[in-house]
Amino acid sequence: MSNKTTIGLVNPKSPSNVGSIMRASGCYQVSSVFYTGSRYTHAAKFHTDTKNASATIPLSETDSLLSCVPKGAKIVCVDLVEGATSLPEFKHPENAYYIFGPEDGTIDQELIDNADAVVYVPTIGCMNLAATVNVVLYDRLAKNTDRREGDELIKSSRDTNNKVKMNN
Repeated sequence: MSNKTTIGLVNPKSPSNVGSIMRASGCYQVSSVFYTGSRYTHAAKFHTDTKNASATIPLSETDSLLSCVPKGAKIVCVDLVEGATSLPEFKHPENAYYIFGPEDGTIDQELIDNADAVVYVPTIGCMNLAATVNVVLYDRLAKNTDRREGDELIKSSRDTNNKVKMNN
């Protein structure tokens, strides 16, 4: 599976969540992130994008997440929606546009009606927005048989203060 992943956020309220989503976007090679609403824009000066992923991954405000669907992408809404597919049972499309609901609300019916798939994470209670994004992106990676692995990936990914090795 090639990596064609875009994220849409419905009116996120927490800049710390958006910052964490941007960090995850860098880790999981998301190409761009879109968001609706004005709550994030007002609070954006406080963020946790500690790897500065927003310098290389566009984070763009939009009036409509449907207007930002990448060419050929399948829309995958992720929320606690009746009739949705459980994430462990879900097969991720090659070119995916994941849309996540806000921390204190849900995805609009219009987005659900336009989705190619609706997925939920089978937890007891709802998760934090950034945690949900991380879980979905990890699930996508874990199910991808073409993923990079091994010591070279570890060396290029870890912090410069980490030089630990396994002693066999």
